[in-house]
Amino acid sequence: MIYELDPNYPYFPDPEEAEPDGLVAIGGDLSPQRLINAYCQGLFPWYSEGEPLMWWSLDPRMVLFPDEFRCSKTLRRLVKSGRFEVRIDTCFEAVMRNCGTVKRPDQDGTWITPEMLEAYVRLHQLGLAHSFETFREGRLVGGLYGVSVGQIFCGESMFHIETDASKVAMVRLVEFCKQHGFRLIDAQQETSHLASLGARPIKRKDYLDILESMDFSKTLVGAWS
Repeated sequence: MIYELDPNYPYFPDPEEAEPDGLVAIGGDLSPQRLINAYCQGLFPWYSEGEPLMWWSLDPRMVLFPDEFRCSKTLRRLVKSGRFEVRIDTCFEAVMRNCGTVKRPDQDGTWITPEMLEAYVRLHQLGLAHSFETFREGRLVGGLYGVSVGQIFCGESMFHIETDASKVAMVRLVEFCKQHGFRLIDAQQETSHLASLGARPIKRKDYLDILESMDFSKTLVGAWS
């Protein structure tokens, strides 16, 4: 059963009632309260221009446990070379825009609509959405962004203009998560690229159990550095 959300009631049905493809509900809005409620319940928005707002909770769920991150020797050498500089939370909107416009071989168009951009920039301004940005010679050439809830970083999208620039940003994200006690990075959908970095699928119930045990009052709010 797919639920239609009440615009005036920012909560969601049980994600275990999702359709086989993971769709839980349609409608609602992208207000900060609803977005944070969604992530705390294991849902995320994903839709294209002209479609209704759709909320998903996938089964299985692709996640990366920081201690399971696989950093190849080549990537480790690249990080140590100093070719790229990684910054945090210095150009969130630019990272989002690049994620929405960089061409991908397996993707036609983008789900990062103007409404999504506005909503996540607002979350960033509230200290709840964050970006890891890769620069080369002062130029933004890669990065990723996501939402922080409890001790989970919910990754949304990544991009690169130069080879391996997004992987370097991922290395810094994993380091940050280890330093600050994050339990996992939510990667949402299974891809071979994420699997090559150590991410793996887990059952939706297992992901929801982790959320259930989370202390959301300890969310790391504010600008990260």
